[in-house]
Amino acid sequence: MKAAICILLFVLVGYIQARITYDDVLKAEFELFKVEHKKSYDSKYEEQLRLQIFKDNKKLIDRHNKRYVAGEKTYKMGVNKFTDLTQEEFKISLLSSLNSNHSLEGIDYIYNPSAKDSVPKSIDWRTSGAVNPIKDQGQHCGSCWAFSAVGSLESQYFINKGRKVSLSEQNLVDCSRGFPYNNNGCSNGSTNGAFNYIWNNGIDTESSYPYEARDDDCRYNRNYIGAKISGTVHVESGNEDALASAVANKGPISVAVDVIYKFRHYSGGVFNEPSCSQHLNHGVVIIGYGTDSVGGDYWLVRNSWGKNWGEKGYIRMARNRNNQCGIANIPIFPLV
Repeated sequence: MKAAICILLFVLVGYIQARITYDDVLKAEFELFKVEHKKSYDSKYEEQLRLQIFKDNKKLIDRHNKRYVAGEKTYKMGVNKFTDLTQEEFKISLLSSLNSNHSLEGIDYIYNPSAKDSVPKSIDWRTSGAVNPIKDQGQHCGSCWAFSAVGSLESQYFINKGRKVSLSEQNLVDCSRGFPYNNNGCSNGSTNGAFNYIWNNGIDTESSYPYEARDDDCRYNRNYIGAKISGTVHVESGNEDALASAVANKGPISVAVDVIYKFRHYSGGVFNEPSCSQHLNHGVVIIGYGTDSVGGDYWLVRNSWGKNWGEKGYIRMARNRNNQCGIANIPIFPLV
């Protein structure tokens, strides 16, 4: 009798498993996704639309990860808070169009590596306490340029003045719009435009001028300035050796990269994508570099999409791969 029951249970389990499809699995994952990322939608139609977009993105992620497991890719993908967005929605919501020429206007100095400068095999400025915790620009504000500028400045202040400061991206979003800085708040901007604003005005602290992830009226108050700069330095465009020297000897550097559709799904490893272009649309900060046994040389990059994205808010991007994703096109750091 017991044997018969066991056989029956085995048959039933097999029948149930056979009835569960890949589509069923994706629907279940979507329900978990909504809970984890606190997602809710305005209508049943909207929910069905987001479900379909989630499925499409998840299928892409699963196909990629099969190649990763097979050793054909050096990085893996995963579900994150962007998985229910189309690529076009993602671009409109979070990315900026960064013009390289405009981004270099008014540069004060060019960084020239010295033969005396040591360039170690690897460096990570987090280990010395020079990098603040990961921040989040939000899902509806293309303020990456402000986070890139602030991220570099916060680190430069710690390295050169021994002071830990958290500075206000919202100050830049609200107050550096239009002439002469030519930024456009949540729509787009340039890191150098941000630094030019700071050179003229200073920048308020994060606590006095908290982030809102939207355009607002300028409320800058010189009584709450957290940092000032005396100029900006540009590293030779396209020169990854010079960029490595600058990162090692000067500290974290503001850069811009091309974010292709696979970038937003990144969850770990070395992001090596030859399909990347030189069209820069996202500001980030290089805080180090190294070499991975699987993925090879990489840049250690601080992003502004929260600590639950990528490798706890960071991405390792391919280094010494012909300036992949344009990462060495407009490296800038402030003088403090």
